[in-house]
Amino acid sequence: MILRLSNRACVLYGSVRLKSTLTTTFFDEMGKPGTILLSASTGIFENLALEDWIHDHVDLQNRSILLLWRNSPVVVIGRHQNPWQECNLPLMRRLGIPLARRRSGGGTVFHDLGNINMTFFTSKKKYDRHRNLNVVTSALKTLRPNLDVTATDRFDILLNGHYKISGTAAKLGRTSAYHHCTLLCSVNHSILSPVLNSNTSHVIKSNATPSVPSPVKNLLDEDPTLDTNNIMEAVASQYNKEFGFNSPVFMVDPSQETLTPGIHKMAQDLLTWDWIYGRTPKFHVCASLVLDGVNVELDMDIKNGTIERCAIGVPKDWLPPEIVNEFTTTLNGSRYCPNETAVLVAAFMRTNSLTVDAAMKIHSLYEGVVSVM
Repeated sequence: MILRLSNRACVLYGSVRLKSTLTTTFFDEMGKPGTILLSASTGIFENLALEDWIHDHVDLQNRSILLLWRNSPVVVIGRHQNPWQECNLPLMRRLGIPLARRRSGGGTVFHDLGNINMTFFTSKKKYDRHRNLNVVTSALKTLRPNLDVTATDRFDILLNGHYKISGTAAKLGRTSAYHHCTLLCSVNHSILSPVLNSNTSHVIKSNATPSVPSPVKNLLDEDPTLDTNNIMEAVASQYNKEFGFNSPVFMVDPSQETLTPGIHKMAQDLLTWDWIYGRTPKFHVCASLVLDGVNVELDMDIKNGTIERCAIGVPKDWLPPEIVNEFTTTLNGSRYCPNETAVLVAAFMRTNSLTVDAAMKIHSLYEGVVSVM
């Protein structure tokens, strides 16, 4: 049974009949030691905010929660990662695929509706990633006994001993913790691989946490009779069995401020440029470019997503040093971002008396700088 946390009404979710309940005091009054939630949202920022809201506001000392959730297409990086190093940002912009930074560590992943996310909330004392992953592998084997799925020492889940179908990340608070993992069911491979292949990683030097590339495969490629709803139901059932709970699946809508007061602000905070890009560890960009047949050396330090220092080396007979210096001074202190760079360069062109030739070369420099963003 799946219970929807909204007004009192009955609706259908797939083939499962949903029965609703009141929402305003759910987290306060739900006294059961184990609770299973299914997010009604497919928005990454709402779902990440729901994770953080539960971690920050629910007393997990004597209660465990499993949250199941899925997202529309999005790339999600870990808290300590460099997006320019991890994913193809220009391609994502063209495809309209957003970028999100979660508050847990771990590597970069691509989500779409063919990926299931599972978040296990417990007290810090009861935090146990091995046991959580056993819930997932046991659920899959219950559905299809012949599936070869195993958890690794790196807390991944492998299919046939080779293909990664699940990765893990976690957040440990002072007294509470959550462990979340993915499960590749029917993810769009034609998008997954290209968006996770950075076009600028070769020019970046950084101490940010790198992702570890692995071959991946969808569960439905192995067994087309599987589907995400059946898998989520199996995981929920196995969670109850593993921990001795008897919880139905409650559908929760993270857009409901009455159920989760303050969650809108938490979602908005995750949407900001300062969080998604500004939290990137300091890095260095060193690129050799060929612009209009001329070798150009680009050297930049990026801190908090902002160009802290920019130096561009070009032949003196191609563009006068004083113009190049004014150009780099314009970029210093600006966001490492194509949109902001475009605005600054347009202003630079308007306020400086440049010959047609010099203006064309400044435009070439602009395109060179943007090519590494």
